[in-house]
Amino acid sequence: MSATQALPDRALTGIAGLDDILNGGLTPHRMYLVEGTPGTGKTTLGLGFLLAGAAIGETGLYITLAETEVELRAVAATHGWTLDPVELFEMVPADGLGEDQEQTLLHPSEVELGETVRDVMAKVDESRPSRIVLDSLSELRLLAQSPIRYRRQILALKHFFSTRRCTVLFLDDKSGAGSDLQLHSIAHGVVSLEQTLSGFGAQRRRLHVVKMRGLQYRGGYHDFEIERGGLRVYPRLVASDHDTSEAGAPISTGSTELDDLLGGGLVPGTATLLTGPAGVGKTTASVQCMVAALRRGEKAAYFLFDERLPTLLARSAALGMDLQPYIDDGRLDLRSIDPAEMSPGEFAGSIRAAVEEQGASFVIIDSLNAYLQSMPNEQFLVLQMHEMLTYLGQKGVVSLLILGLHGVMGDIRSDVDLSYLSDTVVQLRYFEAYGEVRQAISVIKTRTARHERTIREFQIGGNGLQVGGPLREFQGVLTGVPTFSGEGKTLMASQMGTLDQHG
Repeated sequence: MSATQALPDRALTGIAGLDDILNGGLTPHRMYLVEGTPGTGKTTLGLGFLLAGAAIGETGLYITLAETEVELRAVAATHGWTLDPVELFEMVPADGLGEDQEQTLLHPSEVELGETVRDVMAKVDESRPSRIVLDSLSELRLLAQSPIRYRRQILALKHFFSTRRCTVLFLDDKSGAGSDLQLHSIAHGVVSLEQTLSGFGAQRRRLHVVKMRGLQYRGGYHDFEIERGGLRVYPRLVASDHDTSEAGAPISTGSTELDDLLGGGLVPGTATLLTGPAGVGKTTASVQCMVAALRRGEKAAYFLFDERLPTLLARSAALGMDLQPYIDDGRLDLRSIDPAEMSPGEFAGSIRAAVEEQGASFVIIDSLNAYLQSMPNEQFLVLQMHEMLTYLGQKGVVSLLILGLHGVMGDIRSDVDLSYLSDTVVQLRYFEAYGEVRQAISVIKTRTARHERTIREFQIGGNGLQVGGPLREFQGVLTGVPTFSGEGKTLMASQMGTLDQHG
């Protein structure tokens, strides 16, 4: 069932990704807590929740103890919303703060807390709403002044709402000391919103469901963004949630020699890792494989982290692989991604959208080095890549991953070892022969076929990547610095006008 379809006994939150995490939405007529520091999107989530109810004919009431109606309407306007279907109720009237409103016989908090709670109940009885958002509990906490009185009032509100068949969201800005576990125990479900800052780039927002009674939900952290139109949540990718497709026959890379190296070509449902130093031709080799798939009528998605989009298009066109026609007819989705601005969860969501919504059967990530820098911890990168590659494999997608190595000669050391996650590893290297720097390609492993153990020279020219015959006269291949010791006639003839290529 899709995330946008509510079960008969579920209330949609208005956020497709959150409904997906909750497997269909919230249980109606219960009290929920949405907590998070200021700026995490609680108000936006609450307004979206009420508007989602209004869209299906449910009445909504937004009770605000902190923000004014003018401020709430301004927030809604930034998202392109109108709050006309929702009733707004300000608890602090403009004339309620004058001297004539003050009294001295009782402690102010005792009177104000009781009056506030009674006013909330009276408004609910008057409006009879199906959905309620109370913003925010921090005001009630300040009025209560003691945990016991605060808990009693929250329990009173919970009991009151349960008899009125309301689905209620309590918003809390976590201004209390420490985590308020009392609220967690009272609420039927708790959703926590977080906002973090890294050393560089935009802030990252993520949420997790702390608890949800009676619902099977997807645990862990899920990235989200506040966009025009509300919150956009990217559910954490879990490969086991997706069906497995049968592996197909190998497909050609567009080069007979490269197909021979790979033992027949690229197998659908496998991930191929291309490693090598900067400028050796990893991107060109990947583009050639992708163009061969596009020419067969397949769809592809290319996620570009490293270089500028115009540079890639111009260079590919000069090598006889013009990508623009495929972009124009919708068969190629070519995206330039800034890892400082895009969260890993959003990136995984983009890959899912390319595969499930656009039908891409060929995916390239160029390169993993930049993707690595967007992650706060390497171990999480490997875990996330494992889920992503498993998911792509189950969908029968051909995945090409590019990983740059250190140094001109391609030091074996890399930022993170992803070779064990890949079904095939292709190594591109420079070597020196007769005073020239040349390029060689070899397949280190493949799990799907018996591959060639040879090293082949290749050149990049006007017809793209051209692979020569096997070269036997090498020494020191496994050290990472192969040395050619054979005769010149065994090498490929130099192509005049060979274009300068980049990684």
